[in-house]
Amino acid sequence: MKVGFIGAGTVTGTFGRHLLTAGHSIVVSNSRGPETLADFVADLGPGAIAGTKQQAAECDIVILATNWVRVDDALKGVDWRGRILIDATNAHVDAVPDISLAGVTRSRAALKERTSSEMVAEMAVGARLVKSISNMPMAWIQDFSPNKPRTVIFTSGDDHEAKQLVMELINSTGLVAVDLGSLATGGAIHEVGAPLSGLDLHFVRRLR
Repeated sequence: MKVGFIGAGTVTGTFGRHLLTAGHSIVVSNSRGPETLADFVADLGPGAIAGTKQQAAECDIVILATNWVRVDDALKGVDWRGRILIDATNAHVDAVPDISLAGVTRSRAALKERTSSEMVAEMAVGARLVKSISNMPMAWIQDFSPNKPRTVIFTSGDDHEAKQLVMELINSTGLVAVDLGSLATGGAIHEVGAPLSGLDLHFVRRLR
């Protein structure tokens, strides 16, 4: 599968490497242009290329991996209708008392009325949005070996088919996707600061 990243930080460098190890290819983009990403993609290795935001958005699955305050700009200029978009961002609202998204000022109180991913869905109109790859620090999944821990990655979304494809992508890397339901219900318990955020859980076995 070909996966596009919007943002070239720790999430892209870490989860991108898991994808490459699993045999997928990735397109990495940032706000400064592909020419600034030569060293970044070279460090990731074969299967990773630098591209524009549009090129990243044309991939089978797109991962939004920017800082929260840059989400609005990162999503602009792309027709998101029908595209599978993973929201891997975290809304650190305590550090940003007032943020402007989609031309509307959102206070901390307004953000708490619904999940940050629901707000991302409002900006990426028509996207098949899935919240995932955001419930823990990337430092916890730096083992890229075949025998790495089967770390749990929580996932939520309203589009069942899109969510299943995202979960299959995560599972293909040796990590384990766990479905927590809708953006509103699941997102509320695994976004940053929620009860299931920041837990280092490993899938060992399942009772049948």
